[in-house]
Parts: sequence; C-alpha cells; structure tokens
Amino acid sequence: MKLAALFGASLAALGVVAPAHAHEPWTYGFGSRPAGMAGAVSANDTDFSANYYNPAGLAGEQGIRIGVGYFYAENNLRINDKSSGVKSSHGVSFGLAASGDFFGFPIAIGIATHVPDEGLSRITALRQEVPRWELYDNRSSVIYLAANLAIRPWDFLEIGGGMSFLAATRGRFEITGSADILFPYDSKLRHEVDVDLTSVRYPQAGVRVHLGKAASLAVVYRGQTKLDLQLDGKIDATLTAVGFEVPLVYELQARTVQAFLPQQVVLGATWRPHPSLSVNADLTWVNWGAYENPTAKTIATLAAEVPPQFPVELPGELRQTDLEELHFTDRIVPRVGLEWMLPGFKGSDGAVILELPLRVGYVYEQTPVPNQSRSTNFVDTDRHTGTVGIGVEVPLIHLGLDVHGAISGMAERVVEKSSAADLVGDYRADGEMLNIGATLRGTFK
Repeated sequence: MKLAALFGASLAALGVVAPAHAHEPWTYGFGSRPAGMAGAVSANDTDFSANYYNPAGLAGEQGIRIGVGYFYAENNLRINDKSSGVKSSHGVSFGLAASGDFFGFPIAIGIATHVPDEGLSRITALRQEVPRWELYDNRSSVIYLAANLAIRPWDFLEIGGGMSFLAATRGRFEITGSADILFPYDSKLRHEVDVDLTSVRYPQAGVRVHLGKAASLAVVYRGQTKLDLQLDGKIDATLTAVGFEVPLVYELQARTVQAFLPQQVVLGATWRPHPSLSVNADLTWVNWGAYENPTAKTIATLAAEVPPQFPVELPGELRQTDLEELHFTDRIVPRVGLEWMLPGFKGSDGAVILELPLRVGYVYEQTPVPNQSRSTNFVDTDRHTGTVGIGVEVPLIHLGLDVHGAISGMAERVVEKSSAADLVGDYRADGEMLNIGATLRGTFK
C-alpha cells in the first residue's frame, strides 16, 4: 500500500510541481517603517531595510543599525464568490547596517534576510488549466538574503550595491524492494530521499542624490532572478499477489521555474516641506513581460513485466504537458508615502524623550496578466493597497518600535472564455488582503 500511495503521488506530480512567484518582501514589504509608507522609500531610507529598497541608503547615517521584525498577511481571495484557499504568508525579517570611516572615506555595509516561519521553503502547485491567483495563490515561500556595500564620496551623493539571494529546495526520491498487495505489512521496501537547498543570486544597485536638506532623488535597479528546480524520482520494485510477481520501474523527471522575480528600475524622490514632514514617491518599471510559464515540464516512463495471463498494455512514456505562452506585460507601479513626526515629549531639561512618527501610503499595481480566454487560468486583478503605520522612538537610548497595517482591494475581474466547451467556463475574481507587522529597531553610535 505504501508503494501504491507513493506511485499515485508521483503521478500527481506530473501536473503538480512548483509554480513561480515573487517573494514576500516584494509583495508585503520589508520592515514596518517602509511598509507603512507603501514601500515608497527608495530616496528616504537609511536603516537596515535599505538593504532591500536602496543599498545606497546604508551610507546615509553613522553607526550600527539593527532591526528585527515579523509580519502576517491573510489573503482572502475569491473566484465566483468562493474562497480560493490562498495560504497566508508570514515570517521573520532581520537586518543590519553599519557605516563609518575607512581611512577617512565614508563606507557602509549591510545584510538582510527574510525567513518564512513555516519552514525553509514551501512549494505548492496546480496545473495551468486550474484557476488560481498566479501572483499570490500557493505562493512559494523562499528564503531571501541580501548583502550590500555603500560609499559616500561626497556629502550629496551615496552609491550602493550588492547581491541578493533566493533559496528553496530541490529533491530526489528512490524506492526499491518488493510489495505484497494482499499483505502490505509484509512488504520490504527501501526508501531514499535526498533534498538539497539551492540558491540563486541577482544584482542590485542604487544611487541617492541630496538636493540640499529639503529633497533627495534616487535610482535603484534590481536584477531578474528565478529558481530552476527539479524533482527526480524512481520506483524499482516488484509487486506480488497470489503467486504472481510483476517487476516494474517508474521514473519521473520534472523541471520547473520557481520564485520568479522580474527585473525592476525604481525612480524615487522625497521632499521635506517641513522638518517634521516628508513626502515620498516611487515609480517602478517591472519587467513582467519576461514571466515564464511555471507549469512543470515532465518526463515519466513506466515499464513492467506483466504476466501473459493478464493482457494489459501499459503506456511507455507519458505525454508531456504543453506549456502555453503567457504574454504577461510590463507595468509601471506608482507608490506614495507620507511620514509626519508628531510633536514629541520632552523632559525637564528640554531633551526629547519620546517621538511618534505617523505614516500613510498608497500603491496601485495594475495586473500584468492578460485575459485568460483560452485554456490557461492564471488569475489576477488590479490591486489597490492603502497602508498606515506608527512608531515609538526613544532618542536617549536609540531604540524604536514600528507597527504597520495594510489593506489591499483586488478589483473585480470577469474572465470570459472564447470556447463554450471550456471545462472551467467563465468566472469572476475579486478579494482582499490584510497585512500587519511590527519591527524593533536599534542604533548604536
């Protein structure tokens, strides 16, 4: 029975092997301060989160800045008014930024990571014909890691860059031995499973220019990346029942694209009309046109020596899945964010002992997914996201706590099929997403 279960699971893998999605920091934000401003911080970020948003910002302050945070995102996405069962996303973020002088030359280094708290990686998938929210449904949780270096050659200019890494798992299984169909507990099967953590790297770079004390401009580039993963399996066993023996060999090879992240170019600006207020805006070009069909390319063969008493003809090589071109389109994503430092509390000596920054933001993401009128059903709609955040900072001990919340509304979209005989038929998609989190920050001069 174990052999039968594993055999069935392997057959299911022909159509159910990892899809490709972006990672959590891109979708939900990295750190509560940027998340509270909808991620519009490429020109206004100097703490550990600059490792993701703009590595040039690492050189913006002196000292060591450390942050650790947690976020939880609940995805209530529907198709035809029924829940799509999209899993929640949650995990821990950590980062460090350290800057100082190296032989009188301002320099900074930084590292950052996001680790999903359900394990090192999560991989789920569906066939390309099954309706699913392509950018959120069954998303693959992967480890994110970044390492950067920044310099400040002049007071008005900061330059930074480095490498980011994504990691997930690839695996192989092999089963050998014999299985008795009538007496499964007498089966003698040997299992071998080999799982590796594989990673890919991609470059990122940023520049920030200060136009006096009231304004700054930024340009950021993030490279394209993807995980080319594989699943290899083999069953080499003998089935026995009522005196008959059937040797069989089943082999599976599946290749798929995982954790696709399109290349991006960000133009950012920040303006400080008042010392307590900053107005921030980012405009991001996202190369969704390079998106690849995540459905697995599989090769499966089955060979068995069937006794002549049973005239059964088994298939040799099983038919591979024909992958359709997706024709996703590039998009421009606007983000805006405000940060207002509320009047702080002062001690008897006049020193500020408590500061309360208030943040709001908005981002509009037009869907890159074309109308799914043919056999594929990669569902997505335009996404409107409003964010809010508040912080508590204690300047005397250089500590701060930020919390954020974000609500996304997925605009209703109706998909009409070109063929009346389509097995799925027409459908309607909409939904909401909720994201909350907190980050503790510390600075050591």
